[in-house]
Amino acid sequence: MSDRFRAVVLEEADGKVTAAVSTVTEEDLPDGDVTVDVSHSTLNYKDGLILNGLGRLVRDYPHVPGIDFAGTVARSSSERYREGDRVILTGWRVGEARWGGYAERARVEAGWLVKCPDELSNERAMAVGTAGFTAMLAVMALEEAGLSPVGGGVLVTGANGGLGGVAVAVLSRLGYRVTASTGRMELAEGLRSLGAAEVIDRAELAEAPERPLLSERWAGCVDAVGGTTLAAILPQIAREGAVASCGLAGGSELRTTVIPFLLRGVKLLGIDSVMCPYERRRVAWRRLARDLPAETLSGLTSVVGLEDVIGLGRRILDGDIRGRIVVDVRRRPE
Repeated sequence: MSDRFRAVVLEEADGKVTAAVSTVTEEDLPDGDVTVDVSHSTLNYKDGLILNGLGRLVRDYPHVPGIDFAGTVARSSSERYREGDRVILTGWRVGEARWGGYAERARVEAGWLVKCPDELSNERAMAVGTAGFTAMLAVMALEEAGLSPVGGGVLVTGANGGLGGVAVAVLSRLGYRVTASTGRMELAEGLRSLGAAEVIDRAELAEAPERPLLSERWAGCVDAVGGTTLAAILPQIAREGAVASCGLAGGSELRTTVIPFLLRGVKLLGIDSVMCPYERRRVAWRRLARDLPAETLSGLTSVVGLEDVIGLGRRILDGDIRGRIVVDVRRRPE
């Protein structure tokens, strides 16, 4: 195993961040008890921010981004993993506070990894990525709050994003009647192919309601948007229903009333996929292997190389990415 490998490296000069594929050495890697030969990563919205030096998410340069990766253990001083184990990493601020997965090799703490289920290839695991993992955490939280397919329909906002698409597919597979909300109605047929029974324009949820309670429309919701959209949803959730909040694409402020919580017993569930405990991660990945139809992501996934992901970082911020982008870190430019 050569100690030199390729990686996307970010540099900062005069407040401007630039990205390029460079060769780095294993000595450059941070400390950790597991070294992984990375095969695949993925592109998330947070990756787009980091690639473009936005949000002050990265404080130290040079930096290797990539908040997700899948690969094979090359060396381990932990009893939990052995050489040859296939593993997945999402969260723990990898790719943000420390070097991440846009590289052919990574070194991390054993407690941040989970074994990749046998049913998932590394590529498919990264087609799921943080977005799909977060979607499954949201579904699990709704189930634990009492939601069931016989209890009523479920709304998924931001349904054309990676998180929303996986949520639609999983909920439909589990027997729920799913309403998908999107700002791209021209892609409605694709959402129906994922299992959505109804597709609505996000404009229906674009304004905060004038009254604290409206007609009960959904038993639950996976909300990837937040802001005014979440404020518009809460008064329309049925008695004892729940909303899993797992995104803020529409803003971080929430202007609402406590009336849905007090008079209908509505539950607002926060989903944290970054610091999610190890055992819950294991359960979520097993559920994804079981409950996410294998064909769901095949038509929605594009595979690119390290050189390609740099330009795609801007496109995901502009909302110009549909489906999932998997990064094959071993792919060479043609």
